[in-house]
Amino acid sequence: DDAVIGTLGNFSASIGKAKSKKTFNVSAIAASALSGRTVLRYRSMFPENKRKILYIDTEQGRHHCQQVLKRILRLAEMPDDKVPENLIMLSLRKFAPRVRLLIVDINSSSESTEVISKFMQWTDDKQIHIHTVLHQNKNDEHARGHIGTELNNKAETILQVEVDKEDKAISVVEAVHI
Repeated sequence: DDAVIGTLGNFSASIGKAKSKKTFNVSAIAASALSGRTVLRYRSMFPENKRKILYIDTEQGRHHCQQVLKRILRLAEMPDDKVPENLIMLSLRKFAPRVRLLIVDINSSSESTEVISKFMQWTDDKQIHIHTVLHQNKNDEHARGHIGTELNNKAETILQVEVDKEDKAISVVEAVHI
């Protein structure tokens, strides 16, 4: 509704357990940003010169990324046979961690601090917003590793995505920090 979850110059995150539908949540956010309309209660308002979306997936293969792309376009009510000029989608799963700036050890404080520092630098220098996804620990609600701690400390917003306890077909999204 009217809660601000992501502004230019900042970054945010969706966290959740495996199979909680974090990617679907990010798809809705991307669809809103792409279309400029409300999608599943997400509403995006960006200046005209800040409407380019770079969607990077480091876990899923090309086939699943294609499915996510089609979902984003359907949610945005756009034809799924032509990718809009303001959407770039990259699947980086096949690349080595040093190529894609992935943390090799999520418990490394130096690697985590370096990545979060880059997020802060990029978002501030370019006046963009980065929304990232991170798994939660299996045994508690905390985002995984030292990177999760750094995200909690520095992110503008943390959204938790959780499968509904009564209806497994839906997920509930709530702001942990906002």
